[in-house]
Amino acid sequence: MEQLEQTLQKLSSTQAQLVHSEKMSSLGQMVAGIAHEINNPIGFIYSNINHAHNYIQDLYNLLALYRQHYPEPVPEIAELIADIDLEFLLDDFQKIFSSMKGGSERIRAIVLSLRSFSRLDESESKRVDLHEGIDSTLMILQHQLHASDPKIEVIKEYGNLPLVECYAGQVNQVFLNLLNNAIDALAMGLSHQEAPKIWIITAADTNCVSIKIADNGPGMTEEVVGKVFDPFFTTKPVGKGTGLGLTTSYQIVVEKHGGVLRCSSQLNRGTKFAIELPITLKKTG
Repeated sequence: MEQLEQTLQKLSSTQAQLVHSEKMSSLGQMVAGIAHEINNPIGFIYSNINHAHNYIQDLYNLLALYRQHYPEPVPEIAELIADIDLEFLLDDFQKIFSSMKGGSERIRAIVLSLRSFSRLDESESKRVDLHEGIDSTLMILQHQLHASDPKIEVIKEYGNLPLVECYAGQVNQVFLNLLNNAIDALAMGLSHQEAPKIWIITAADTNCVSIKIADNGPGMTEEVVGKVFDPFFTTKPVGKGTGLGLTTSYQIVVEKHGGVLRCSSQLNRGTKFAIELPITLKKTG
């Protein structure tokens, strides 16, 4: 009977994890589709905005030349110059154009981040820059970080990481799960009377890289820490979490990549997750 219960529990856990993985794969496909649709129009705008700036500058130069040689325009032109407030128009248009250029660069950066994050359905391992994956994930979560009152400060202490052989989309999923947990923890309170913060610290040695994600939230008891990687265990309110995010993260890091995922926490002292990944992927069969 005990063996049957264990088998049923394992089957239930596996089914839920498959559903979770399918949801993440669907998320990856949706994000990739959105990035593709945005990339076409923003690519057109971004590639032409410098040309437009040059054309406008040529018109400015022509106008300046006209004003130099014809300082006293005919009454009809003088009236129009006054009506449109030409001096203000020329000055403000430069500012508007600069804002448009900055906005297009911002959108382009977001599209690149979406495309990087959307590699959830890639089946082959490859060497990637993990910092790029972390930054892409932070871009996805930016609204949640800024929606906090006060907004959550992210402190990045990046070391010099080599390219790491891994399943990039799955590792991004781990970053997403851990950062989401930190945001949720900070929403429940702080360990000290200070602004909410998340620290992301990376380092490397000869064979592996480490990524630490810590927060100054309320922390957890030793008993809770011992259960955080168990399937369906969650400290979040009903309907807020499935209890599978950390279980899936553990499987990705430990079983899929042959790495290490640890959690350390104390009440009123925040929580820290530490990831260790081999630089060269260990085949686990």
